[in-house]
Amino acid sequence: MKKVLIANRGEIAVRIIRACHDLGLQTVAVYSQADSEALHVLHADEAICVGEAPSHRSYLKIPNILSACEVTNADAIHPGYGFLSENANFASICESCGLTFIGPSSTAIALLGDKAKAKEIAKKAGCPVIPGSDGVVSNVKDAIEISKKLGFPIFIKAVAGGGGKGIRIAHTEEEFHKHFLAARAEAEASFSNPEVYLEKMIMNPRHIEIQIMGDKFGNYVHLGERDCTIQRRRQKLIEEAPSPVLSSKLRQRIGQAAIQIAKTANYHSVGTVEFLLDQDQNFYFMEVNTRVQVEHTVTEELTGVDIVRQQICIARGEKLPFEQKDIQFDGHIIQFRVNAEDPLHNFAPSPGRLEYYVPPGGPHVRVDSACYSGYTIPPNYDSMIAKLIVKGVDRNAAIAIGKRALREFHIGGVKTTIPFHLDVLEHTAFIEGKYDLAYVDGLIARGYQFGKEKEESEEKEEKK
Repeated sequence: MKKVLIANRGEIAVRIIRACHDLGLQTVAVYSQADSEALHVLHADEAICVGEAPSHRSYLKIPNILSACEVTNADAIHPGYGFLSENANFASICESCGLTFIGPSSTAIALLGDKAKAKEIAKKAGCPVIPGSDGVVSNVKDAIEISKKLGFPIFIKAVAGGGGKGIRIAHTEEEFHKHFLAARAEAEASFSNPEVYLEKMIMNPRHIEIQIMGDKFGNYVHLGERDCTIQRRRQKLIEEAPSPVLSSKLRQRIGQAAIQIAKTANYHSVGTVEFLLDQDQNFYFMEVNTRVQVEHTVTEELTGVDIVRQQICIARGEKLPFEQKDIQFDGHIIQFRVNAEDPLHNFAPSPGRLEYYVPPGGPHVRVDSACYSGYTIPPNYDSMIAKLIVKGVDRNAAIAIGKRALREFHIGGVKTTIPFHLDVLEHTAFIEGKYDLAYVDGLIARGYQFGKEKEESEEKEEKK
């Protein structure tokens, strides 16, 4: 491996380029016409335009990505997250073309990308799974009968789902029919696959995920958990590690369950095994993300392990340089996703030019971003501006540093989720760690407006 093409954009493309340069590898950035002035284009050794602004005409257009490899003589591709990162067909094409795909094999992606098959893998690995249908359910009559046996409420989930799409909740038999059809329609539109399966809804759950690594020599480790329970409409907003509700014994059990799933799937790369944790501390397998996660940064700061670097090293056939006993967890980490969204108006997207962009600094603060003053956030892609990661000796210290860093983060020209984060950090439920996946959505449904007090105080200051 000498030259890596990064088939992505934004902060993850910048992150991968840095890891490649640390390893002495040349890099190629691809970009759409909307991203000609993007930071990943400036940081890479070479850059090549692969199409128009819509992602299906650029970042998702496989022939254009492969042509960029041929033109630049790149011998490896890193897909980042999103876009083509979990596309088994793309990974297979790379393999057949002699390109190193920096990720798991196409076989593993196809196996674990199918949620029903992944559930079977978890069962074989001896991991608890959420009660549900035995694979795909293709007609509403059978689906209703299965749901009645499981007991409502029921999740209807797309087999090829991800990012919260293709999911509906049916609380009663009467509303099941419309939700079943809606889930299939969204799955078809989002993933070109209408198939769905059913799961019993776990009440008051938390979202816990385990970062795992496996090399091609049969060595596996887990790097602890991330608690990703603060979400809005199944989109993660705050992630932290360690979880405020996991005991050391439960952490060990859930970590070993994740490793067994990876071994059973013959998984060779970095990846994340996601679980739901119920109010009685029972955990259930949910899915496997066969790529680097947005929140991998949390685990890097907790363990000191460079996850992206290890992902590249595994892809080029190297052994893991450590064993499970070598993994140490230091302090408490919280990550805040700073998005170009307006919390006071239903988190509406707020693309536009950044009139100024002044990230925070100081001890125990990390910012991963592809933005700068004068940069224009295009409306075509994810609205992320930056990931703010803070570290404290314990959770209270991390919260205090988070407040300081968020107050130092100054962004002009667009609305951001910074007021939302500052608001959450003042909530007793968050401070005490007593919340579940419905926490944010529940407050919004009851009319709570995150960040309203901060905006009103800023307006008063401006009038002065």
